[in-house]
Amino acid sequence: MTAHEIDYRIYGEEMQYVEIELDPNEGVVAEAGSFMMMDDGIKMETIFGDGSQKDSGFLGKILGAGKRILTGESLFMTAFYNTLSGKRNVSFASPYPGKITPIDLTHYSGKFICQKDAFICAAKGVSVGIEFSKRLGRGLFGGEGFIMQKLEGDGMAFVHAGGTMAKKILQAGETLRVDTGCIVGFTQDVDYDIEFVGGIKNTIFGGEGLFFAKLQGPGTVYIQSLPFSRLAGRVLASAPRGGGKDKGEGSILGGLGNLLDGDNRF
Repeated sequence: MTAHEIDYRIYGEEMQYVEIELDPNEGVVAEAGSFMMMDDGIKMETIFGDGSQKDSGFLGKILGAGKRILTGESLFMTAFYNTLSGKRNVSFASPYPGKITPIDLTHYSGKFICQKDAFICAAKGVSVGIEFSKRLGRGLFGGEGFIMQKLEGDGMAFVHAGGTMAKKILQAGETLRVDTGCIVGFTQDVDYDIEFVGGIKNTIFGGEGLFFAKLQGPGTVYIQSLPFSRLAGRVLASAPRGGGKDKGEGSILGGLGNLLDGDNRF
């Protein structure tokens, strides 16, 4: 497997996007909905499946599409090709505040495992598949079920981490305990399991869930400070309910404060 050798540049701080520079005939595959902009001369093609089964016949396309259904993603991916003689750029944006992280698969023995919604785009030739959990506990209590995405090949891939991203390099036998939703991804040598928090007070009153993700080295782990589930939960908790009253955070005036703060658009 030989992926296209793409160049890139990441722009922004809180809401980043990645600009991919394509030489003639080079291509990049992207998750549906991540496209931002492209130069004239870029051809867009919708691919049925995971983007790596394009030339393997109808059965290969069906299998690729089936794998994507299991990860909760769209049946289709989009490929972008440079059809002109000069260099052309195409850009992809992060879905919510956070960091876009480049993953060079050649540095990780050709395989990287990530959360189902972390993948943004990759060089044409990188395979986007699924990784099944072989452990019952991880599947039942891991927060992400039995299935994660795996990126395989020898090219560049780009994943998104909500909030701030932390990169941890674990030595052999070294252990890191993480909130299950905060994992972005890890290399294939990392041993991933689920561990019960323990203690009655921690279980009932801790507010951090019943289980940790236990990651044991050797390998590299990427952690995010703001999982989308946590962000969505905070937004829903503060949204107006019932009679239209909101939470009124930070204001001793409550509803009266809303009348005075100037933010009263209909």
